[in-house]
Amino acid sequence: MSVLNLSEDMVECPLCMEPLEMDDLNFFPCTCGYQICRFCWHRIRTDENGLCPACRKAYPENPADFKPLSHEDLQRIKQEKRQKDAQRKQKVTENRKHLANVRVVQKNLVFVVGLSTRLADAETLKKPEYFGKFGKIHKVVINHSTSYAGSQGPSASAYVTYQRAEDALRAIQAVNNIHVDGRTLKASLGTTKYCSHFMKNQQCPKPDCMYLHELGDESASFTKEEMQQGKHQEFEKKLQDQYLGNPASEKNRCGEYWSEYSSPVVLCFNET
Repeated sequence: MSVLNLSEDMVECPLCMEPLEMDDLNFFPCTCGYQICRFCWHRIRTDENGLCPACRKAYPENPADFKPLSHEDLQRIKQEKRQKDAQRKQKVTENRKHLANVRVVQKNLVFVVGLSTRLADAETLKKPEYFGKFGKIHKVVINHSTSYAGSQGPSASAYVTYQRAEDALRAIQAVNNIHVDGRTLKASLGTTKYCSHFMKNQQCPKPDCMYLHELGDESASFTKEEMQQGKHQEFEKKLQDQYLGNPASEKNRCGEYWSEYSSPVVLCFNET
């Protein structure tokens, strides 16, 4: 009796459900052929009734069928396992290739562009008179690249991560299209892509990596072509309706609130 021709997965002991050690692959302690690991066999013989769980016969002093693996067998099994692991990883990588073209909308992430130098500071944006007024912020990342500046001249952008999705949506409603420091701010939900290590089925070495390491919400996932068609904006509009009800009334309320007072703290983004 032998299980040297390994199946797709390693053989498990039916009692402890642990994968059989290589030395256990040819271990059949009972004449009925019921295979268990040597640990369970020893436990049954020393701590329990000493009977085979399958046929209920008493185990003999020595296993009925046990032929230790030769060095050549061990090396062959190890090589087969390495090959199967490599094939499995390759299959996962192939199945994830299309994710390179996918972006996932993050419901709690605000992407704002058009920030002046005065506002392009993470600690400043966290303050209660700025984005901090809408809810608890987890993280702020500033991007000083001017690629989003358009015709407004040099400006920065920022990713503001809230702990709650509804806080991010309220921030977008209040901030989008307001004029600050001679610039028009544009705010929307941010998107992220999949980590290259995740797509290769590898462990990411960066503890603070901002990209995705697991499959994102399918309803929030869009290809670059779909984003060019505005599908992600339609998704954001649905979220606004879902979390905040009528976006227009909320926008008007925020606008009235900001224009009603003259204090820089209350006005938030107005120049000081």
